[in-house]
Amino acid sequence: MKQGLSLRVSQHLALTPQLQQSIRLLQLSTLELAQEVEQMLGDNPFLEVAPEEAPREEFGIAQADTPPPATEREEAAYEAAALDAAPVGDAETAQPHDWDGDGSIELVPDDGEWGGEAPARRNDAGGEDGGDAIELARRHESLQDHLHRQALLLRLAPEDQAALRFLIESLDDDGYLEDPPEALAAALAPGDLPQQEELVHRFTVALRLLQHLDPPGVGARSLAECLQLQLQARRGEIADPEACDAALALCAQPMDLLARRDVRRLAQLCGLSEAQVKAGIALVTRLEPKPGRRFADVERNIVVPDVLVSPAAAGSPFRFRVQLNPDVLPRLRVHDAYAGALKAHRGEGHQALQQRLQEARWFIRNIQQRFDTILRVSTAIVERQKNFFVHGELAMRPLVLREIADELGLHESTISRVTTAKYMATPLGTFELKYFFGSALGTETGGNASSTAVRALIRQLVAAEDAARPLSDSRISDMLKEQGIECARRTVAKYREALRIAPANLRKAL
Repeated sequence: MKQGLSLRVSQHLALTPQLQQSIRLLQLSTLELAQEVEQMLGDNPFLEVAPEEAPREEFGIAQADTPPPATEREEAAYEAAALDAAPVGDAETAQPHDWDGDGSIELVPDDGEWGGEAPARRNDAGGEDGGDAIELARRHESLQDHLHRQALLLRLAPEDQAALRFLIESLDDDGYLEDPPEALAAALAPGDLPQQEELVHRFTVALRLLQHLDPPGVGARSLAECLQLQLQARRGEIADPEACDAALALCAQPMDLLARRDVRRLAQLCGLSEAQVKAGIALVTRLEPKPGRRFADVERNIVVPDVLVSPAAAGSPFRFRVQLNPDVLPRLRVHDAYAGALKAHRGEGHQALQQRLQEARWFIRNIQQRFDTILRVSTAIVERQKNFFVHGELAMRPLVLREIADELGLHESTISRVTTAKYMATPLGTFELKYFFGSALGTETGGNASSTAVRALIRQLVAAEDAARPLSDSRISDMLKEQGIECARRTVAKYREALRIAPANLRKAL
């Protein structure tokens, strides 16, 4: 084999750590971004959150929106692949987008400082009155804490107190005890039968105490037991004792019959009249099947909108203002004193500190890029779906990620990252950005109808149906065809299940 040297020229795009951080920040939700910012503030001494009234000191450092790149190749790579997006523009130069004379979208970028060495105000979502919503969520009392607080008021022997504490910690998020006392005892004392019998006795006594605590139904081992515990706890509050007795009898029957509202079968099994069964079912439907629901971890369920949409002016239904939520914008800047000291003194460890300073600038720039991209995508969505904001779900038009990507010059993956776990607060409610995208269904006129609008129309048809003769999926499909929408019966069934609407036979029983 002959060896030789050859020169080959090729181009490739390298994902630098800055690019990877930019892509990762883009796909984070608001809560995840807040955690990322807190972690970065703790790790990087050059980052700080400063009040708006803090004095600004100049040290001759480059602004954060144009940080000096490490190399020309790294800068070119960032410009080519960093979300394929360009900044929205300065707050003073952003112009509204006109809609062919009948309306417009007014871009309202936030007037605060994005980053750099400029002062920035602290993020207080709730202000002085309500406090931060996220902090309130963190202070929310859990089901276990609520039960432990009640258990402290009971005068119990140390063994019974420990058994009750163990059962409380064994509850799931819904307030159910998944494992019976025998299984819990076998897990604590494997192979020791006398010890297991003692534990089963302790757990049985503790379980009775647990099931008498608030909320009613806690500590149940099945749905039927949970409903029965609630009925027994609220017997004195129920005005109709016969309905309460009927509901208790119904809970003793198979749950599938109760779920299907099989009045005739339940009346035969319980020996009750159909009127009594219906009264019992009405009472059961008002019970809570998950006693621990109100103690759920609301922090992971809290929705903080990233974008705010509001009417631009009174009397102009087609004009909307699209702006970022100022409560979720992190106000970051490079620490002036540390940056100035690093520039003035070049001693040991200067290179490492210079790298941390560069990381702080890149982090600020990537956050700016994230919110700029979210604002651009949200503006394009509002422009495409302006009829939705005026007329509601029935006016939703078909929209796919590719349309927004082509309009903004971005990649579809970038639009997918932007619309995931990002929310828009509108006059009609708060929606995830993905909500405004939907597939198209053909119409007789050759146009397309959005699947979201079709689902809203199905919900409207079901709400207006005759309770004695509910609409079947085939009938709903025919009614949609009468309105010019081609929608098969299987598609109607899929949309109905997505809307959590029961089939026709169950709706008739209701």
